[in-house]
Amino acid sequence: MSSPEEKAAGESAPHIDVQEAPEGASCLVLGFWTGGELTARPVWDALTASLKAQGSEAGRGVVWDLRQMDQLDHLGAQVLWNHWGRQWPEKIEVEDAQRAVLERVAEFSVDRPATPAPGFKQAFLNLGEGLIEVFHHFTDLVALVGRLMLNLGKLARRPGDGPWRDLSGHLYHIGATALPITALVGFLIGVVLAYLISQQLKQFGADAFIVDILGISLIRELGPVLAAILIAGRSGSAITAQIGVMRVTEELDAMRVMGIAHSYRLVMPRALALAVVMPLISAWTTVAALIGGMLAADLAMGITPSFFINALPAAVDASNLTLATAKSVVFGVLIALIGCHFGLRVKPNTESLGQGTTASVVTSITVVILVDALFAVLFKNIGI
Repeated sequence: MSSPEEKAAGESAPHIDVQEAPEGASCLVLGFWTGGELTARPVWDALTASLKAQGSEAGRGVVWDLRQMDQLDHLGAQVLWNHWGRQWPEKIEVEDAQRAVLERVAEFSVDRPATPAPGFKQAFLNLGEGLIEVFHHFTDLVALVGRLMLNLGKLARRPGDGPWRDLSGHLYHIGATALPITALVGFLIGVVLAYLISQQLKQFGADAFIVDILGISLIRELGPVLAAILIAGRSGSAITAQIGVMRVTEELDAMRVMGIAHSYRLVMPRALALAVVMPLISAWTTVAALIGGMLAADLAMGITPSFFINALPAAVDASNLTLATAKSVVFGVLIALIGCHFGLRVKPNTESLGQGTTASVVTSITVVILVDALFAVLFKNIGI
């Protein structure tokens, strides 16, 4: 049995009481049809279900009686007007104040504009917006590179004032802590490649050429690219998140107020750390992959580790190792700049932080693959 308070609350809630009579149906609009009542989720759900089950009764000879309503504001009038199909019922009994509110709602009610169908014009505009956004990213990145060059010159003139403590911290967090995961992934990639290659070489009796294929592919291409992709996903995202959190917590604004350049204390240490660390991680990953390939070749084809180690220097020229080191330095600088670029563009909210971190990882990996393809084309033409 409901309490008096619950009964009073139910009577004050907006509702429609439909009464049947010999002369026709009558709809009594009762309760408080105001924003305070209608915005309560249980009340709105109950009223919506009731109106949907009842259907629109406007224009069917039904008498709408609003005179017993407790209160009516523009939100309640809009609900009634929409329920009537945005037209006046044939029979309606209202007070003058209620009619004034309904007439005002009827005057300013408009239909929602139809969503334009996507066409050539909209596609062209979307393309233009995308190109402008890419151009802005490119110009900001070029400006970041220019500031990095100036900061390197400043560091060369006054090395005692350099952020060496930040640099050493980044060397540890980006380099030393990444050694286990890069070694594991490199080892597994070497094993998988050796098994796949062995199945093809056995068909032609060219077992010894597995050293050449693994050596060239891992030292020249897969080692640096695999290490760069892992660092982009691991450290590139961390760089963006760190700087983005500084934006959210207004630390970047505090640095600007104190006259501390973002590019000198945030961008340059990370770029230098990655430029130093990436060749080392690339070599580490390549060695782990070669060890995995060597063990798999021994198990699958009987190529002993001693033969593999002795044949590897003759199969791979020193120029390949030089090219891999140069690529790794470029990859490291690009990953650091892209991570800092998206971190500095983060807006002071958590949604922008997540979007910036995702964009940083995707862009870094894409740029690494594109630059690697560019290196392959350029150095193939000059014989390296």
